[in-house]
This record gives sequence, C-alpha cells and structure tokens, in this order.
Amino acid sequence: MVLARAHSEGEWVARLGEERKPAALAIGNFDGLHIGHQKILRRALERARGENLLAAVLTFYPHPTRVLRPAEASPLLMTLPQRLAAIEAAGLDAALVVHFDAEFALISPEKFVSHFLVETMRARAVVVGVNFRFGHRQSGDAQLLAELGRRSGISVEMIQPVIADGVIVSSTAIRNALRAGNAQEAARMLGKPFALAGEIGSGTGLGGKLVVPTLNLRTEQELLPANGVYATEVAIASTLYRAATNVGMRPTFDGTRITIESHLLDFNGRLTKGAMEVRFLARLRDERKFSTPEALRQQVLADIEEARQFFAARKS
Repeated sequence: MVLARAHSEGEWVARLGEERKPAALAIGNFDGLHIGHQKILRRALERARGENLLAAVLTFYPHPTRVLRPAEASPLLMTLPQRLAAIEAAGLDAALVVHFDAEFALISPEKFVSHFLVETMRARAVVVGVNFRFGHRQSGDAQLLAELGRRSGISVEMIQPVIADGVIVSSTAIRNALRAGNAQEAARMLGKPFALAGEIGSGTGLGGKLVVPTLNLRTEQELLPANGVYATEVAIASTLYRAATNVGMRPTFDGTRITIESHLLDFNGRLTKGAMEVRFLARLRDERKFSTPEALRQQVLADIEEARQFFAARKS
C-alpha cells in the first residue's frame, strides 16, 4: 500500500476526505526508525487492523530541537523522505508531517489533543513512547496525554524503551555508535544496517587511475559514520553489490572534504549516474595517510581482501 502523506491539517483532510476513518495513531519524531520506534508503529498497526481504524503516524519536521535549542541539535540519521519511506515499509496507511516552528511550539497540550488528535486525525487509539513529551515547553507527558485522551474517548498506550545488549535503544545511542565507527552496534539498534542514500557523483578520478575504481556517493544525510574503511553493501537500481567503502578526507591526496567512495567487489562495469545506497556492515580500519599512492594501493587491496573474508564468514 502507498503511504498517504500530508504536510498540513488541510492536506490531511483533502487527502483522506471528510468521511475519513478514525485513526490508530503512532506519535513521535522517529529519527532512524530504530527497533524501539518499530515497536510503537507495530502496536499502532495492530490496533488499526484489529479495530478497523486507519493506521497512521503523526510526526514532526524539522526536528523540535532545531527550533527550541538549535545549538544542541544533533545531526539526523534520516532525511524526511527516508523517514516516510520507512514508515511506508512498516505497513502504515498514512502520515501527517506537522511543521514544527516557533508558533507550533507555543501550542498547549490541550490544544494539541483537541486540534490534531480529535478534530484532524480522529484518533481512537494513540501509541507513544513512555518518555513522550508534547505541548508548550514540553509541559505535557505521556500520563497527561492519557488523561486528555480519556476525556476525548482516545485510548493511549505507552511503550517502554527497548534494550539491546544492555543499552537503551535511542537515536542518540545510534549516533554515538556511528561516531565511534561501530556499524554493527548501530545495526542492532536500527534492526538493519545504517544506510546512506543519494546519487552517484563524480570524483577526481585519482582513485580509479592510481588505486582501484570506486563510485562516489553524493548524499544529503547529515550524520556520517566515523572516517574509515567499511565492509558494505551497495544498492543500485534493483541490484545489491558487496563492497569496500572509504569514508574520509583522502589524506594521501591531501583531500579537503569528506568523500564516500565504494569499490564494488566482482564488478567490472561502469556507472556514472543514478540512485545509490550504501549500507554499513562492519568497520575494517581507521583512515590514515600513506607515504605514496602505491602504498595506499597495497593497503586498499588488503582492505578488499578483508572485505571478501568478512562476506565469506557472513555466509558460513
């Protein structure tokens, strides 16, 4: 099913109609859509299917921290289109993206419930994380939402955080894992490998001439994994390639900007454009500067062999 998407209350009504179904609603920012978020979405979907409701999401853009405390705002794990695509893949029917700005930040908890949940989305069931906050100065919490919901005929469920390997799963914990280069820990919390998506871009050409041929990724995503070499999978069109990917400044060539370069294993073709996604599986080594291009080339060949060994072990 294609996700019905709306970016305002008016668009929601226009898309779903005056006779629209009441909703079972998941509310949250859902950056990264990690396994804790997925638990919230699954419960909303279960309520919707069991009670003949619309399975819907209410989310916010930009992230509230960007408006309320911009100096503290963290880079996001996903772009908005990626977030909506992940919500669609989870099986939800519709999503309302509320524009979070200074005016919206002033809304009271009571007004938020009456205007968005009751009038606009016609919620009958709401699912949130137990630490959910809403309303002016974050004055509303999940307990207040449950009380306001009772007054309006809305059942509110609070989902406890998910713990993976002793760590509470959160977007912050995933950012920290990626900043440390721990792709496998990030994948455990995300429920799948962390991915960067964008377009195939042109590079300097030095990699292909002096080392090995690579594809450069141009991406608008904000958070990159720590600089280094990774075993990755690269999705292009409908094909998934095994790869070794370098994230970094190319210090051997005195690089001045971060690049994301992937060498596709067992691929001899030429690709110059199109959509591309790089999925990070495991970090192989730190980025470092080499004395000569030939020394770098020998290390890259060793990296490629290590990537092959990683994929071979993964199969067994």
